[in-house]
Amino acid sequence: MGLLTIIRKIRQKEKEMRILFLGLDNAGKTTILKKLSGEDITGISPTLGFNIKTFVHRQYTLNIWDVGGQRTLRPYWRNYFEQTDALVWVVDACDRMRMQDCKEELHSLLLEDRLAGASLLVLANKQDLPGSLSGPEIRDALDLDSIKSHHWKILPCSAITGENLVEGLDWVVNDVAGRLYYATATSDTSSKVRRASTSEEPSAPQLPVQTSAAVGVSS
Repeated sequence: MGLLTIIRKIRQKEKEMRILFLGLDNAGKTTILKKLSGEDITGISPTLGFNIKTFVHRQYTLNIWDVGGQRTLRPYWRNYFEQTDALVWVVDACDRMRMQDCKEELHSLLLEDRLAGASLLVLANKQDLPGSLSGPEIRDALDLDSIKSHHWKILPCSAITGENLVEGLDWVVNDVAGRLYYATATSDTSSKVRRASTSEEPSAPQLPVQTSAAVGVSS
């Protein structure tokens, strides 16, 4: 039994997922997480390091890492890639001037081996503000249709009104569970069936950290 199989079996038993929230600075990552956990979203300051939040959502424990997006912090992003099940890329839909930068950073991330296979949710945030780019416009600006290496989805959202936040979390949980848990269970069952069917045959020849936990956010 390989190490990856052992890790998957342990995580299947515990029903845990590791989700990484990234994006340029001022995209609204921390505000989204606070909104999901029912916390006060007024007076939020830029994340100069990372936050860890734990949600219990639909019987899964979500360990969410929110990492600062300032240019000086981006070289440290790779320190948080290990065992990531899903990447949530938050976009400031009003920041037209940095959309090219946003695109380049995202596509660079998707080349990382440690993020291979991770589900990708793109949140086009700040839809409550006038002049924000729509979901289809963000999709084009980030050239999402060229992404073949990851299963992805884009949703317009608002950290202020809560629009599509839970829906986004639902998609992440469904996509990761389908790949990490259900697929593993099916694979294990198939292996047992194959072994049983052949048993009678002859054998063949770092940064500052702020931690918090929230229980809820279930639908």
